[in-house]
Amino acid sequence: MIRVFISKDMASVALGADAVANAFDAAGCNVVRTGSRGLFSIEPLVEVETPEGRIGYGPVGPGDVAAVLSGTHPARLGLIEALPFFASQQRFTFARCGITDPLSLDDYSAHDGWKGLIAARAMPRQSVVDAVKASGLRGRGGAGFPTGIKWQTVLDAEADEKFIVCNADEGDSGTFADRMLMEGDPYCLIEGMAIAAHAVGASHGYIYVRSEYPFAISALREAITRSAAIVAPFTLEVREGAGAYVCGEETALLDSIEGKRGQVRAKPPLPAIAGLFGKPTVINNVLSLAAVPFILAEGAERYAEVGFGRSRGTMPVQLAGNVRHGGLYEIGFGITLGELVEGIGGGTASGRPVRAVQVGGPLGAYFPPSMFGLPFDYEAFTAAGGLIGHAGITIFDDSVDMAKMARFAMEFCAVESCGKCTPCRIGSTRGVETIDRIIAGGRAEADPLAAMPQIRNTTAGARSVEQEIEVLRDLCETMKYGSLCALGGFTPYPVLSALDHFPEDFGGAAALATAAE
Repeated sequence: MIRVFISKDMASVALGADAVANAFDAAGCNVVRTGSRGLFSIEPLVEVETPEGRIGYGPVGPGDVAAVLSGTHPARLGLIEALPFFASQQRFTFARCGITDPLSLDDYSAHDGWKGLIAARAMPRQSVVDAVKASGLRGRGGAGFPTGIKWQTVLDAEADEKFIVCNADEGDSGTFADRMLMEGDPYCLIEGMAIAAHAVGASHGYIYVRSEYPFAISALREAITRSAAIVAPFTLEVREGAGAYVCGEETALLDSIEGKRGQVRAKPPLPAIAGLFGKPTVINNVLSLAAVPFILAEGAERYAEVGFGRSRGTMPVQLAGNVRHGGLYEIGFGITLGELVEGIGGGTASGRPVRAVQVGGPLGAYFPPSMFGLPFDYEAFTAAGGLIGHAGITIFDDSVDMAKMARFAMEFCAVESCGKCTPCRIGSTRGVETIDRIIAGGRAEADPLAAMPQIRNTTAGARSVEQEIEVLRDLCETMKYGSLCALGGFTPYPVLSALDHFPEDFGGAAALATAAE
């Protein structure tokens, strides 16, 4: 019986993978449903097992069964691992995605699964924490805080109970790495959380997943049931979020798990001291926890030898937006932004020139092609006025209006704010109004919103575009340094970067003059 591999990842299913799988099953093939390899332009991807290896065909439709099985399909890709998109990657975290049956314990064990957990449980707790420190692993959810230091704080805390919480509330536009990992290799996340539990002395864990990820939730719950005896005495459960963006912030997430409205808590105390239900809590992103099994199985040195500067290991970069080759690309830190956008992504899908690239989700900075030499590194992006965040890269061609994109950032913050602090709650609303006035050409006292074209040239009591831009920059500074959490604090990044790098969309010379001051 011919064995074929077809993804059941949500993106693949959306592109018709279920119908393709049914067609091959009806033809008498042994169909194995896997996670996605990560290159969505070739989905639905069908891999046929041969003595030479798995030969890929994609994209494939339900009517292509005979052509694929005979090897005559025009979309024959050859050995998947040999394709440039995959051959140039360094897959530490996503090594099994697209290869194994996500829920097969036998598959997971056969591909080095549980090696990290076995190694960790043979070590003292402090030694496990020291290994994570030595690896240089930093939080993959946004701030890049050293994971080992967070674990050390929880290990040192005196308490009768401790928790491990996985932040799987992947709310950034253009990001899908968490979802792909949970759907394509859920045992990797479970193993990482079990290692963390052993390291700090925790007995129970929660995976907080947004409700928009039904496939991931189903896969995780089944995987938790199947692996319960392996990770015992550590126990796990999945909690569904209701889609509030602010619940991606760790303290708002904790409130949500506790059954409260998701609102940001003032810090201190840090969650590592008083987190879930007031107990010491490790809160890490999916990608941070999923990197841990490799570190314990292969050694901290093996992980740390890859990377750039203080950014060690690999980062699963997600290419989205107006891009020819959208998907997930795992590589060591240090690759340039231009290599990712032009080399790996292949430029825009529209064929028009790239004008702007946003890195780090809806609150990430915009970078023009003149900055494509920027290395993918936490410190380099911070120095350039940006952030890596969850490593989502959204590409825009030269038809984009950057003033409208800046407005979107402020509006997004206004909609998603939990309302607890004034700079975020009020500042974002005033930001939308100010950008509207800039787009309209200035403000007149008679009409604060400056919505009508005939008042654009009003001089009596008017505020010029230059003055409005100055107000906007001042507002951004207030939000950046006065907000209680990163939602309000990061909203200025896309706004200020759009002003700095694309002044022509805000009044050209006026914006440049204000920026120079």
